[in-house]
Amino acid sequence: RGKGQKKKKISHRFTVDCTHPVEDNIMDVSNFEHYLKERIKVNGKTGNFGNNVSLERQKTKITVNAEVPFSKRYLKYLTKKYLKKNNLRDWLRVVASGKDSYELRYFQINSQDDDDEDDNE
Repeated sequence: RGKGQKKKKISHRFTVDCTHPVEDNIMDVSNFEHYLKERIKVNGKTGNFGNNVSLERQKTKITVNAEVPFSKRYLKYLTKKYLKKNNLRDWLRVVASGKDSYELRYFQINSQDDDDEDDNE
């Protein structure tokens, strides 16, 4: 019965959009790409990309193509580790902008009006 069936080829494509921090010159996309190449694990080993995983960079976006099981959450985890390592975690957050994409955004700082209300109490 199941002997002749082949497994379906799994294909994942995730993107991380770094447009905002790159425009403000606080982050280097090529550095982030290099970090991901070093850190992404395939079958429990780093640097084990082979033909299964590939990274592409288009100006301010990084795209990860994977033919093996690869979770979007793992990409978020690595992105957050990178931000922490470069002391950017206090200003940037990783937000899902679609089913298969993340975006780096700045934290929304409350306006001055909110602080004035607290003083009146």
